[in-house]
Amino acid sequence: MPREIVLDTETTGFEPREGHRLVELACLEIEDFIPTGRSFHCYIDPERDMPPEAEKVHGLSADFLRGKPKFAEACVVEAFLDFVGDAPIVAHNAAFDRTFINHELGLCGRVEIEEIRWVDTLALAKARFPGMANSLDALCRRFKISLADREKHGALIDARLLADVYLELKGGRERRLELTPAIMAQAVGAARQAAYGARPRPLALRSTDAERERHAAFIREVVKSDDLWKKHGF
Repeated sequence: MPREIVLDTETTGFEPREGHRLVELACLEIEDFIPTGRSFHCYIDPERDMPPEAEKVHGLSADFLRGKPKFAEACVVEAFLDFVGDAPIVAHNAAFDRTFINHELGLCGRVEIEEIRWVDTLALAKARFPGMANSLDALCRRFKISLADREKHGALIDARLLADVYLELKGGRERRLELTPAIMAQAVGAARQAAYGARPRPLALRSTDAERERHAAFIREVVKSDDLWKKHGF
């Protein structure tokens, strides 16, 4: 599978057209639905106040965010775009994250990330579990993914949880047991080496001296040649 980016954001509210901004951005890299360990994470100064109802959700206060990099700074926008590259972006309720990301990109004169690149895990969950609760929390409970480390919403922890949820939505942990062509080739190579490699300790002879002498006499008197055996390395 190609490289994909799992993304989550925290904001000051629900609608950027009403002046709300990003305050936290986290991305995790996955390949073949497995996290690679590479990530991008930053807190962002929204250049505005923090509504109390938003702070209750993610716990990020205006005082904490004051002095953090602004989205337009290279350490945020450039680093984010470099990390994402041209990979598909996986998000839960992707329209929300896409709207805020593209709003921030627009404010600093950058090209928006087109909708076709976004993978919406909420839409995947609704297709798989129609009529059921499909929030990130509900999916974690359904797939028995631990929420023990999650006291409040946070972009980095939510991205990690979402990566696990995405794995389950795309086939579950049994995907880890699939034998890809590369793994199959490696296994076959190892089996061949094990089957035909030299023995570390030669087997003990099971024939007696008399039996070996009778065999040699048979070759001399009946076969009259040992070419047959030489041909096979004996």
